[in-house]
Amino acid sequence: MDARGRRHVPLRWPLLMLSLIISSSLISATSSDKVTLELYYETLCPYCANFIVNYLYKLFDTGLIEITDLKLIPYGNAKIRPNSTVVCQHGPYECLLNTIEACAIDVWPDVHAHFPFIYCVEKLIYDGKKTEWETCFLKLGLDEKPVTDCYESGRGKELNLRNAAVTGDLRPPHTYVPWVTVDGQPLYDDYIDFVSFICKAYKGSPVPAACSGLSAADVSEKGSLNIFTPVCYTGVTIKSLFSGITTAVASWVRGVTEAAALE
Repeated sequence: MDARGRRHVPLRWPLLMLSLIISSSLISATSSDKVTLELYYETLCPYCANFIVNYLYKLFDTGLIEITDLKLIPYGNAKIRPNSTVVCQHGPYECLLNTIEACAIDVWPDVHAHFPFIYCVEKLIYDGKKTEWETCFLKLGLDEKPVTDCYESGRGKELNLRNAAVTGDLRPPHTYVPWVTVDGQPLYDDYIDFVSFICKAYKGSPVPAACSGLSAADVSEKGSLNIFTPVCYTGVTIKSLFSGITTAVASWVRGVTEAAALE
């Protein structure tokens, strides 16, 4: 754990790429058997970056991607103004990176092609190096032109509006990110235990090795948010968060002062 309470999981690029290559070469489940895992997220939410970097990669590392239809929707808690412009929870730079990742998914629709890029960008965000995201093209040997062309053209905006619509259609509506669903059912505060939910939902055979030893008892379906679950709530900006904290502290200090005066 570092000073900010983040868990460090060293993941070397060669090992991740090897996992992707191996998983893509194995015989996968038929489309009808696959379990759909959807991640609704926003690029600069630290808890989304943590989930992608330290947990979601396990789909490839364990081979579970063989039975999983992974869908990434980078929009999160953004809002659309009447003029169709998008306002992101963590500011304009988040809008930029949301669009870049949406474009990468659009340009390279195969999950084995776009996930390494998403992982790379989110790892930089996780490490506090968000402005270095363009280095991911070089690290992965990818041509940046299709993605930058998408961003600079109307395609990027189109993808944002599409992701906004998909996110807005969630039932029940999402109240925070990361918001993870398995076959359409939200995992709520159990999102980190997504592997158990995938294994429970999978009806095909053979059962992947990663699911061995897991049972229904391993999956808790609480359906409500634990107060300690790390998420970025909808409608909460850094400014409003600090404003709320300041108000609460001021109220507490005032109460203590008044109590002391009565003694």
